[in-house]
This record gives sequence, structure tokens and C-alpha cells, in this order.
Amino acid sequence: AQLVASGGGAVQAGGSLTLSCAASRYTFKTACMGWFRQDPGKEREGIATIGGDSITYYTDFVKGRFTISRDSDGQTLFLHMNNLKPEDTAMYSCAADYRPGPCTPDRAFGQYDYRGGGTQVTVSS
Repeated sequence: AQLVASGGGAVQAGGSLTLSCAASRYTFKTACMGWFRQDPGKEREGIATIGGDSITYYTDFVKGRFTISRDSDGQTLFLHMNNLKPEDTAMYSCAADYRPGPCTPDRAFGQYDYRGGGTQVTVSS
């Protein structure tokens, strides 16, 4: 796999987790990178992106609680999640792409050239 997501787990509401997305074979220092999540029976949705210019975007339901970042080498993408809620329970995955276009959460998972598997986050009340 070119991207491998990890760091998921089970936490109580109000807790924190940091997800990582590690790149192999390639680096993504100036790529558009994003985090997605998917609940069972629902479509995968983008929640946070970081562009090659390091500008970040968030969907409303994670804004102020989640922070997307990447290391200076472009080999690891992070998602710092604070004040987790039960509705944040989902499978989280990551993606990267160098093609031009808006680097925003509404960019579909299928529009990324490099996509990683998921890591499960479960938040209990």
C-alpha cells in the first residue's frame, strides 16, 4: 500500500486520538492530502484537507476539534482529534494527490491517485 493509516482505537467521549497516515515509496510534501471517514451504510466523506501550500480546510462538524498536519518530509499525515463525540465513530482513511484542483473536503476519495486503508475510531458515550 502506498498510504497506511493507523492510530485508531476506542475512547470515551471527550477524549483525544491522533491518527497517522504513513507514505511508502513516495513523499507528498506538496500534494493535496485529505482525511475521510465512513460510517457503516453511509458514503465516505471528506473531513479535512491540507494543500501543497499548507492551507487547511475542515468540514463544519470537525472544525475546532480536529487538526490536520503533515511532517516536513511529506511522509506522514496526521489528524489530531480532540473532544471526540460518539458521532465521530467511523472508519478513517487518508488520500493524496498531485493533480490540480481545489484541495477541499468535498474532493471525493476516488479523485485522489493515492489512497490508504482505514483505521477504526470508536467513541463511547
